[in-house]
Amino acid sequence: MTSANAGLPIPDRDAFDSWGRLPGAKQAGVTLWSRVDPLPTTSGGSVLPYGQGRSYGDCCLNSDGWVLATRRLDRFIDFDPVAGILTCESGVILREIIDLCLPKGWFPPVVPGTQFVSVGGAIANDVHGKNHHRTGTFGSHVVKFELLRSNGERLICSEQDNPEWFRATIGGLGLTGLITWAQLNLRRVGSALVELENVPFASLEEFWDLSEASDRDFEYTVAWFDCYSFDDGRLRGIFARARHPESADGTLSRDRPRARLSVPFDVPAWMLNPAVVRLFNKAYHASKRRRGIRRVGMDSFLFPLDAIRHWNRLYGRKGFMQLQCVFPEAVGVQGASELLQTISDSREGSFLSVLKRFGSRRSPGLLSFPEPGITVALDFQNRGPSTRELLGECQEVVKTYSGRIYPAKDACMTPSIFDATCPAWRDLVPYIDPNFSSSFWRRATASLAT
Repeated sequence: MTSANAGLPIPDRDAFDSWGRLPGAKQAGVTLWSRVDPLPTTSGGSVLPYGQGRSYGDCCLNSDGWVLATRRLDRFIDFDPVAGILTCESGVILREIIDLCLPKGWFPPVVPGTQFVSVGGAIANDVHGKNHHRTGTFGSHVVKFELLRSNGERLICSEQDNPEWFRATIGGLGLTGLITWAQLNLRRVGSALVELENVPFASLEEFWDLSEASDRDFEYTVAWFDCYSFDDGRLRGIFARARHPESADGTLSRDRPRARLSVPFDVPAWMLNPAVVRLFNKAYHASKRRRGIRRVGMDSFLFPLDAIRHWNRLYGRKGFMQLQCVFPEAVGVQGASELLQTISDSREGSFLSVLKRFGSRRSPGLLSFPEPGITVALDFQNRGPSTRELLGECQEVVKTYSGRIYPAKDACMTPSIFDATCPAWRDLVPYIDPNFSSSFWRRATASLAT
């Protein structure tokens, strides 16, 4: 089949950054890898696959090492429009898959909050979406893939063939080798719209009740809340629930929306102060209070931030840091409440704050992040030591409640926190390619015995 993103410009090595734009990572070099090349060998350095750099922290960075850019792995290899099975190279991004398959009535069963992630990155981070309670993670819908190791070995990995490598690579943070291509199961849809309903809520308990009541009839659920409004379990939020229409409506062939807005420069840090965020949150809450089910474009619901190019510049030159964690179901409300109280006490609130209920479907990945319970995602403008101190306090709360922290979003987890919240990391170690590493892995395992 055809190339998906041919003709993209080749940036210099400093352009390979994380979406959080945190300073400090300087790669030694970049290899723009193509399917005919052997994996590079570097003296005294490591390599790491790099897709679109949409990870918020440093799991996509390799400070003082090399990154292996996959944007030339851009071919669609095969698509079965009857069975909905797609085979493509790992550098293809989800946007390109949707552009190809949606007009034919097929859609990825799991998408994260942005469509600008590569297939290889989606597998390596085992991304999840707003429908985890129904469909689990991205890795749950991967049929098979090819894994290229630095010794030249090529492994076809699936639940039947090399299953241990299949499980290690899904959620394996790009450390087991290079995914060259993958085969995916898609799902049938009859519309480019979703049926959406917004429901205001005023407490974590109410959020949980809405989640339980909505999971049966709505495929997608997610909640926005005003972090500054939290007060002893009470908070101001909007619970959004959506589903694909049951019948076809002729919208599949419509042109998909493109980003019309752009942030052209780094916004001065002082503009994102608490007073401004409070006003924005109040206005946003008021704008979403309209009740009743209505039909909206799936892009506006599934990928709202994709409508603004370079939206990460809103956080200023120093970037932002995100904490995404999950608290087990039995202590979800209690753990989330203590976490939000910690943030409230610090007076350093989150600009973007999201709640979601994870379901019980387990991913095949060894290090897959979701587990049944409440996940909280919080974005913090990087203000230096104070922000890192707050995130350290938040991570201790997660640890206390036996929760987990998402490596793809992390930028400051200590080895002790990583060991406590992701004890399965040792199971990954035997499968790590000896020539592969990342800034995150070295930071998170620096003082831990393997």
